Amino acid sequence: MGIISNPVIPGMAPDPSILRIGDDYYLATSTFHWLPGIPIYHSRNLADWELMTHALDGREVNLRGTHTPAGIWAPHLSYDAKAQKYWLVFCHMKNMAGREFNAESYAMSADDIKGPWSAPVYLTSIGFDPSLYHEDGRHYLSILEWETRSGYQAPGTIVMAEVDLDTGKLINGWHRITNGFTTRGCIEAPQIYRHGAYYYMLAASGGTGYAHGVEMGRSRDIFGPYEPNPTGEPIITSSPRHLFSLGDPDAGHFEMYNPNSLMQKAGHGSLVETPDHEWYIAHLMARPLPGTTLNPLGRETSLQKMRWTRDGWLEMEDGSNVAKMTTESPAGMECAVCNASSEVYDSFSSGTYSKAFMTPYHHPDLSWVSVQDEKLWIYGRESFFSQNDPSILATRATSFSYQLQTKLDFRPVHYSQTAGTGLYYDSNNWIYAYVGLNDKEDQRIISILQAKLGQRIAFDFDTVPIPDGAVPELRWQYHYGRARAFYRLEDGAEWTPIADAVDVSYLSDEGVNGEPGEIGGFTALFNFIGSVDAYQHDSHAEFHYYQVKADK
Repeated sequence: MGIISNPVIPGMAPDPSILRIGDDYYLATSTFHWLPGIPIYHSRNLADWELMTHALDGREVNLRGTHTPAGIWAPHLSYDAKAQKYWLVFCHMKNMAGREFNAESYAMSADDIKGPWSAPVYLTSIGFDPSLYHEDGRHYLSILEWETRSGYQAPGTIVMAEVDLDTGKLINGWHRITNGFTTRGCIEAPQIYRHGAYYYMLAASGGTGYAHGVEMGRSRDIFGPYEPNPTGEPIITSSPRHLFSLGDPDAGHFEMYNPNSLMQKAGHGSLVETPDHEWYIAHLMARPLPGTTLNPLGRETSLQKMRWTRDGWLEMEDGSNVAKMTTESPAGMECAVCNASSEVYDSFSSGTYSKAFMTPYHHPDLSWVSVQDEKLWIYGRESFFSQNDPSILATRATSFSYQLQTKLDFRPVHYSQTAGTGLYYDSNNWIYAYVGLNDKEDQRIISILQAKLGQRIAFDFDTVPIPDGAVPELRWQYHYGRARAFYRLEDGAEWTPIADAVDVSYLSDEGVNGEPGEIGGFTALFNFIGSVDAYQHDSHAEFHYYQVKADK
């Protein structure tokens, strides 16, 4: 028996939707304000996952001005066996102010999972977390109907309709299905499966925080009525004690933190059956910094082995409902690694840059980023406070302790031109070690700039002059919520600190924005290289390499 270690996809990989075609497994996750959007991962053994492609290259949606944590939510992968076509539905959350939650859901299709994907077809604005179920040439759309009326159970009702996927039009309108199968409330992310004589509805519940879970109901008719799992509790969670929270539209539920578990927030799951008829659930999870409820790595993807009971209900292989950090691998499947790598290295020698790089709020294109002469050229544009066109390439942080490192050649002519590397959550929350000019504009320097909850913090007393002709290297050492910047001016020289270590634990889902008791973001910590030019938008930095290396 092999063992799979969780998370199988570390770092920002929430809301997983898993699909098997033949011997190949595919998995899609949310990306919020990051582009390209909706990564699709591939595996042959459920343990080792490789980023294969992104379904949204950035031209299909406009994410400029997106406020945390809006953007691209909860993609769902499915396969129409009759038409031999892949389908992907997703939600574009545009506004969350006033708890109005204005969202648009779309469907895309492809003959090959690698694409090209069709142009998005509009489906509905009724709510969020859409999914598709295909049967005998008919297609059924399930989604949360978001509730805005006073005095009604929040966040709303799961609804379902047959849909014409060529036009996006509903057939015979919506059917209201359920407000939930347990008392945890905050039901969302419905998905339909067929097993034996029943249709099973899987749904997330308990909110996006520490009470999160996966619950289940079943019906002999696709439109219900659905009977709830007789346990009255989630089939997957990190916090198994009973919770009554039917009126809560969403919450962090920090009181549900489980001190006996390394894994927290287990919920929002998706089922898959192996060729040998074993069942697994892919679900999101989180790992807080020790002694805190802060999750800088965000919501990650995890797996649990499941089994069907004699009376036709799904439960974890060990009979409990508490998600674990390890699970049994499928029969006959050997994993090469059995856990995911936390390292990234790109020397830009291939003529392009790694597909692991993403950009906040807009699409990375040749107008500002390219590979030339085996170096990555990034042209500076707007401040990193901008939600429009910051010149940032970033990769997901996947470890609690690591080094981020780069070497860059940058020749600014104005004090508003900078280039460097740092840690990033969103436009209001980041820290940046950069090459720029001193106040007199007659000397290049290295210094640090920080954004914390929208406040600009300049490290004016921590500057290092750069000799003429030197090409500096910059390094960040991140260790369990604290970060320290270093530099060196010659290859092989000792690294010198720029300033004292900084508490950056706020660069986490709970540390940004959010009202008391709620989660402020869904996207997690990223590492980045980038450039700013608020002068003429014509300066560029040449990056020799980019490296993220986990500490052993």
